[in-house]
Amino acid sequence: RYFNIFGPRQDPQGPYAAVIPLFFKAIQEGTAPQVFGDGEQSRDFTYVTNAVQANVLGLFKEATKAEANVYNIACGYRTTINELWKAMIQLSGTGLSPVHLPLRQGDIPHSLADISKAKTDLNFTPDTIFQEGLKKTYEWFVNEYK
Repeated sequence: RYFNIFGPRQDPQGPYAAVIPLFFKAIQEGTAPQVFGDGEQSRDFTYVTNAVQANVLGLFKEATKAEANVYNIACGYRTTINELWKAMIQLSGTGLSPVHLPLRQGDIPHSLADISKAKTDLNFTPDTIFQEGLKKTYEWFVNEYK
């Protein structure tokens, strides 16, 4: 199970657009991003290459008794939406502040993956930390997103 995967080429315009591309699009357009609730909701964001890394490790895992396992793939730590926005401000140098809207019905307040099974069974440790992945994603948005 993948938890909040992000990275270059993620479309901020689709109906299921994720928060990171939406925020980068707002920065690029000079508009205030929308934050639902107080921004203290948290997610376990993980850079796309971490998901690829886990898939490759899974491909080479020796199967025993044709077992099928489910693994949580993430970084294993929480980042609040407010912390995400602060990191994006530092990358971009923008002075924008988010607009807070009412919390959306059905949004979960916190998400944190337990990746211990993936660590044990697959020898998975995320190669790309959140801040590094966010920087790579920002650079892509600045240079490639039109």
